[in-house]
Formats: sequence, structure tokens, C-alpha cells
Amino acid sequence: MFMVVDLLLGGDLRYHLQQNMRFTEASVKLFFCELALALEYLQSKNIIHRDIKPDNILLDEQGHVHLTDFNIATLVTKGAKITTVAGTKPYMAPEMFYPRGEICYSFGVDWWSLGVTAYELLRGRRPFHIHSSTAAPDIVHVFHTATVTFPPAWSEDIISLLNKLLERNPEDRFSSLADLKEFPYLSEVNWDAILEKKVLPAFTPTKGRLNCDPTFELEEMILESKPLHKKKKRLAKRVKETSKSRSVMNGNLQKHLESVERDFIVFNREKSKQDVNENQKQVTLDQTKEEDEDGKNNNLQSL
Repeated sequence: MFMVVDLLLGGDLRYHLQQNMRFTEASVKLFFCELALALEYLQSKNIIHRDIKPDNILLDEQGHVHLTDFNIATLVTKGAKITTVAGTKPYMAPEMFYPRGEICYSFGVDWWSLGVTAYELLRGRRPFHIHSSTAAPDIVHVFHTATVTFPPAWSEDIISLLNKLLERNPEDRFSSLADLKEFPYLSEVNWDAILEKKVLPAFTPTKGRLNCDPTFELEEMILESKPLHKKKKRLAKRVKETSKSRSVMNGNLQKHLESVERDFIVFNREKSKQDVNENQKQVTLDQTKEEDEDGKNNNLQSL
């Protein structure tokens, strides 16, 4: 299988944050608008990304942002809610930490994550002291007690926008492009020009260099109800619970192997070459015998 993707040489936003890059409000505003268009498109396809964060936002050479990594994205039917837990804790919305049985969320979780990401790009740190190792009850406590602080140098417009994105009640949170278009801070934005990448970014990645650190890759722990890397353990547990013996497993495996051998032709390139060489040798021998026999017959006729 071949996967063809866009070539994005600008690095991800996590890398630039690690390089102590502090983005201007103009840069973050364009990033925000481009990502909002991406979320609006995903929403039109009934997709919740569930892992919006700087690590998953790549820059092209011009400085435009691209959303990547749909590892834990999910499809949601119109009007339905999602109840499974997935995401990276520091960027997960409060409704994803409700008590078990009460978890119920929709597209609004992505817009919360976008607000956390925008805050982090502007300030260099996240609005809440939450880490991948923070326990869920402690995270709930943070959401109930902590208040988001903003530096005095920030404009009232960007503060108002972030407050609407970091709204703990999903019903009052901005969660669509329509909400943004009605917001005064973004009322003059030419959304069509942004969609067509006609608005030049204020930040341009350095060209001619590798915009990543291959020796260091920060990977925050992703929280997921049924992660793929734990599938093997779940299968092993299921086998143990059903008391299947190793011999039974081997028997089932043998059946699968026999099925594969029956349905698929095994091709051995080296053996094929040997068969061709042997056939060529045989043809050569046959031709030599025929020539010898013809020579003998000619000799008999001459006698």
C-alpha cells in the first residue's frame, strides 16, 4: 500500500514552541482561522478529530497550517453524541472527564482544544496546569477551581475570543464557523481568501533546514478507551478467560495457514529463477541430442 501525502517542510508547531518561538497575535490569528476552516470541513463530514494540539499541526514552506494525525478521530451521526474517551489530557474538554456513564460530547471538544492550542502559541504554556500524568479527578478539580489568566499586553479582542473557546459549558462554547463569523474580532476576516491561501502568514519557517529535531520527539500520552497497542493484551485476556489451551490455538492457527495456502499462490522468486535456468539447460540438452542424432543419420546416409 502506498500513501501519498502533501510535502510539508515547515515542521510542526510543537517544534517551533520548543525553539522558544513566540508567535505574534497576527500569526496566531491566521493559524486560528485556517484551523477553524479545517474543523468546519471535518464537521461537514461528521468527523471529530479529538486530538487538536501543536504536535498535530504542520506548516508548509509558506507558513500555512495543516491539520494531521487522525489516529483517534471518530465519525458521529447527525444529532448523536460520543461517549468514548479519547484525546491528549492537557487539550481535552471538561465534558470528556464527566463521571462514567455521563460522558457525552460532540464537535465542541475540538474547538476547546483549538482554544488551548491558540493560548499556548501566544504564551508558550497552556492555560491549565494539566499534564498527561494528571489523574482525572484532579483534572476535574482544576476545571472547577482554576481561572484562566491573560497577560496585560494581550488585546481585549483575543482574550474575548479565547474565553468563548475555553468555555467549560459546551452549550455556551463557540463550536462552529458561524459562531466565529458573528464575533466582532473576526468580522472583517476574508474567509474565502484564507481558504485559498491568499493571506500571507506573518511567520515563515526557515527554508533550507530541517524544521524538526530527529533526536528528540515529544509524544504526550494519548488517552483512548480501546487503544490499538493494547489489543494484544485484550486478546490474551480473552483467551485466558475462555480457558483455551495452546493446542487449540495452534490448531486454529494451522487452519488459518491452510486456508491461506489454499486461497493464495505462494511465489518464490529464487525458485522461479532456478526453474527457468533448469528449463533452459534442458532445452539446450535436447537441442544437442537432436544435433548429434542428425549428425549420425547423415553419416549413415553417406556410407
